[in-house]
Amino acid sequence: MDANQDILRNPFGMDADCENCAELCAAREQVVHGYGDVGGEFLVVGTRPSAAAATNGVPFTGAGTGERVQSIFADLGFVRSAPDAAEPDVQNIFFTNLTRCRHPEREPTAQEVDTCEPFLNAEIRMINPQIIVPVGERPLRELAVAYTTRRPDSFDIDAEHATTIRGRGFELVPMKAPAEMTDEDADAFRDHMRENVLSRDYRQTKGRQSR
Repeated sequence: MDANQDILRNPFGMDADCENCAELCAAREQVVHGYGDVGGEFLVVGTRPSAAAATNGVPFTGAGTGERVQSIFADLGFVRSAPDAAEPDVQNIFFTNLTRCRHPEREPTAQEVDTCEPFLNAEIRMINPQIIVPVGERPLRELAVAYTTRRPDSFDIDAEHATTIRGRGFELVPMKAPAEMTDEDADAFRDHMRENVLSRDYRQTKGRQSR
């Protein structure tokens, strides 16, 4: 799989007409694959596309969830566009989700997450990030299964928010789901990133426990 970095939207050319989950296919607006810098050292992983993302095809965009995440990473220097941009101007970061389709009435099932897993695994393999930011409890636990030595049920997003967790080949820096994040939580995430991630050479220390 080759990347096309002339585009930020689905740069790996993943299947835009995927029909692997019949119920999602019947309810979705479109398939929403990853978006961003294929050479990025930071990978942000949510659970599923937001309602706005399902409409415009770009993860972590739109009022509410999207604007909050875009604003946080703009403050950290990864996003150079306004938080409400439909196609953000990003550098050194890639946005994606566990699942690529949104059911308007429910969260994805375990089977749907498993069915979409090859898409996420391919992005992780191709991007080879240094830092993965799981956004919310479910992405944190799903990534824990494959990429940490801890049991998934040992993770709690309230406790892990704005910390660094040892991973296999990279580090995890969890973030609460934007809808559950207070302004103080957002500030704590920014501060942790500045003081404990961006202030050091994480490329030399990846995989080391820093909590």
